[in-house]
Amino acid sequence: MSRLSGHAALVTGAGGGIGRAIALRLAAEGARVAVNDLRAEAAQSVAGEIAAAGGSAIAAPGDVSREADIDAMFAAAEAAWGRVTLLVNNAGFLQQRPFTDITPADWDRMIAVHLRGCFLGCRRAVPSMLAAGSGVIVNIASQLGQIGAVELAHYAAAKAGIIGLTKSLARELSKRGVRVNAVAPGPINTELVLGLSEAWRAAKAAELPLGRFGEPEDVAATVAFLASEDARIYVGQTLGPNSGDVML
Repeated sequence: MSRLSGHAALVTGAGGGIGRAIALRLAAEGARVAVNDLRAEAAQSVAGEIAAAGGSAIAAPGDVSREADIDAMFAAAEAAWGRVTLLVNNAGFLQQRPFTDITPADWDRMIAVHLRGCFLGCRRAVPSMLAAGSGVIVNIASQLGQIGAVELAHYAAAKAGIIGLTKSLARELSKRGVRVNAVAPGPINTELVLGLSEAWRAAKAAELPLGRFGEPEDVAATVAFLASEDARIYVGQTLGPNSGDVML
């Protein structure tokens, strides 16, 4: 497949789970991929996987909540390929905690990684995209940002913010050639979700019309679609590979 051969992509939080699957799928479809992760060795490992499969990739480690790190990631991709044409804001983490146990530090870190990280990535990507009159941004949200969640209030709030940011950017940038959309996965079999309590996972699976969690590759396929020209009239949308948890 080569429908993304014109793209130079930066995927944040791509050292494992959904992010890794996205990076591998974009590369398989012809994109050159800068692989970000907070863990340098994880970013390098995924970039190595892509290279071993015949793709083009670099590692771009860093903390998405830090503006200097975001600048360094983009600078690395720009040095390699000229400019970033496709940004996937995926970096994030989960923390299961009753609302009354969430500390201000817990809240601040959750917002910093998810929502601030998404903001900083978009802020860095948009000027060059506008100058070129083209570009694609895909923000990874969550169905919990649409329906809320028990013991994940700070996570759900951060993801809801990402959905709002996505819609706002789409309204502001679409006429200037930059498409912005979101993907809101349901429960996906990743280390993050498997780290939640067994009781939470069993209860959630029982709620799903499909009766099972998705796989990282299901989300990656959705991102690849939104990045491609097949999605050329999709702007400000939130697509939901969620096993039927949310139906819009």
